[in-house]
Amino acid sequence: MNRTIKTIVAMVAVISLAACGGNGNEGSKGATTTKKEAEKVRVQTLESERIAKTLELSATLEGYETMNVSPSITGHIEHIYVEVGSRVQKGAMLVRMDQTQLNTTRINLASTKTELDRVTALKTSGNISEQVYDQTKAGYDQLVETERFQEENTFVKAQFSGVISAKNYEDGEMYTGAPILTLTQISRLKAIINIPETYYPLVKQGMKVEVYSDIYPGQMFPATIEIVYPTIDASSHTFQAKLNIPNGGEKIRPGMYVRARLGVGEVDAIVVPYQSVLKLTGSNDRYVFIADGNTAHRVAVTLGQRFDDRIEIIPTTPGDIKEGDRLVVTGQARLVDGATLEIVD
Repeated sequence: MNRTIKTIVAMVAVISLAACGGNGNEGSKGATTTKKEAEKVRVQTLESERIAKTLELSATLEGYETMNVSPSITGHIEHIYVEVGSRVQKGAMLVRMDQTQLNTTRINLASTKTELDRVTALKTSGNISEQVYDQTKAGYDQLVETERFQEENTFVKAQFSGVISAKNYEDGEMYTGAPILTLTQISRLKAIINIPETYYPLVKQGMKVEVYSDIYPGQMFPATIEIVYPTIDASSHTFQAKLNIPNGGEKIRPGMYVRARLGVGEVDAIVVPYQSVLKLTGSNDRYVFIADGNTAHRVAVTLGQRFDDRIEIIPTTPGDIKEGDRLVVTGQARLVDGATLEIVD
């Protein structure tokens, strides 16, 4: 009897282990075949449309001309005639350097002039060779040029009207090469703006630009495009233009941050729902998702002109977005690059 009970218990144990093993294998097989579900999204087919295009670009103002007063001769600074903030006219005296070199040159020049006069008289009478005369004349001409150069760099004058914006030395100090003064023109300013390469054919010299500063809300400062630079920056895909900004009232100043508005006429653009554009966390980078078949493809974009709840987008890399592409407009917040899509109506 005992032997029969033991046999029955052993058989039940074997059956239980076999059952457990079978269930475990089925569980593992089920886990490996689980697939991630596709994200349900809605898409919109992109079409270009004609818009009246106005570019708004940021820039920093600069003095139209800036002069660093850095004489080409070394020595002590005898006297500085201006202070920071001084307004000077073109030709005004700014700095007087040590005059030793200039005075020595003037003494040599006077002596050489006397010698040249004597040689000229002897040449006229035929008592001296042409070679001697030529050598004396060359020496005299060289000293004349040296005197002009030293005088210009000893008595330094303003090359244009402006304001002294920096002073780095005092009277009697040794000039070491760093600018003694900086003269900045503020009655006329300039700014360099960076424009997307898409608009290169539309931007021309002489075009009018409106400049705005947050310091003067609602006030517009007229400007003109003076130079369109001939090359495109390969990394940013932008080109530069120089603005000429009259500033007779001197309200705006070098260093100010401004916004420049430039109308470039009607252009073909891709305008999309504003909510379809996402922002990368921790930066100002923008991107959208394009449905490539049933796969999400992330594309970096730059924002253009806004029209109520729609906005123009420009691909950071030209050609990444084109007419006919399918833009994800609903469900894009859940996506990552390469995600599988289920496109619904």
